[in-house]
Amino acid sequence: MQLMVSDGIDRLGFLIHDVQRLMRKRFEARAGGLGLSSAQWRLMVRVAKEEGITQARLAELLEIEPISVSRLVDRMEESGWIERRSDAADRRVRMIFPTAKASEAYAEIKSLAGEVYEESLTGVSPQDRRILIKALEAMARNLADGETASSEKVESAEGAAA
Repeated sequence: MQLMVSDGIDRLGFLIHDVQRLMRKRFEARAGGLGLSSAQWRLMVRVAKEEGITQARLAELLEIEPISVSRLVDRMEESGWIERRSDAADRRVRMIFPTAKASEAYAEIKSLAGEVYEESLTGVSPQDRRILIKALEAMARNLADGETASSEKVESAEGAAA
């Protein structure tokens, strides 16, 4: 049996998972006052970023069954967070849009997320932060298998806004 010299790469998946879990837990503790479950705020963020997203695409991005997305959308629509509209080209397709209430909450969510990010990056230099982001973006591109990575969507949206 050959001994492997480790540069920490063998822990990469565990570290990424643990950081994501801890950040989500910290965010949920702070965002609890908004009255949204974790699944609801995840859906709302996706809808705010991609207005008119279909329920099928939401299910894919959130990695939950389409029927679960439908129930989640039902509850959020009843609470005034989102609205469904039929696609003009195909009335069977339901597109989801944020309401004014959701847009206001999204701004608060972004602020809370920023606080959690800053807290998680305490002690990490600006240069190391840029390296971390570039490395994670490269990993996402390498694993995307033709699917557009979230970071690429954000970059293209920011480029279009500039």
